Amino acid sequence: MPPGYAGGMSTDAGEVSPLRRPGRRPGPNQTRQLILDTARIRFAEDGFKGTTIRRIATDAGVDPSLIMQFFGTKDTLFGEVMSISPKALSQFAEAFEGPREAIGERVARAFFAIWEGDPQDSEPLLAMLRGAIGNERATAQLGAFLQARLKHTLGPDQAVRVGIASAMLVGIVVGRRIVQIPALAKQDAETLIAVIAPALQVVLTGDDR
Repeated sequence: MPPGYAGGMSTDAGEVSPLRRPGRRPGPNQTRQLILDTARIRFAEDGFKGTTIRRIATDAGVDPSLIMQFFGTKDTLFGEVMSISPKALSQFAEAFEGPREAIGERVARAFFAIWEGDPQDSEPLLAMLRGAIGNERATAQLGAFLQARLKHTLGPDQAVRVGIASAMLVGIVVGRRIVQIPALAKQDAETLIAVIAPALQVVLTGDDR
């Protein structure tokens, strides 16, 4: 349930949930944002395949037809949910600034900060990752997101290094957040960064340090 949600609400289709509190009817923009916030949580918890428009509608307290009116299809809604804040994108991009010999640690720290930090950023990414497991479009979105950020600094001629680094980072998240391998899920981030950073350093730069 999204933060601040206080029961059912009016829909723009004219129906009123019996749980709606008295007050002003929410406008289209508010209702659309409520649906996005609710869908973000549901995709993160259930993945793309396990999430249904009806379940999102129930969580948000709106009619399923209203969601279709706003977004058309589940694929379109998923794409909207995948928007990542400029702050998170900037945080990852900044990891590539600074001395070459510390890029592995900076990238590892930025990655953990985004994936395990502010829910506004981590939940869309987790939803993207869960969805990628069973949806080709989501897989393409996730791959494009990581490749674009890594290529920005390393350059297009480093495609193999970028691909390996992306796979390493995604694998850590899958093991820690989705499969929940005990050794990863229970370990604190600092310990994992200490192990991952040197490996990323070698992959990204070829420096065996």
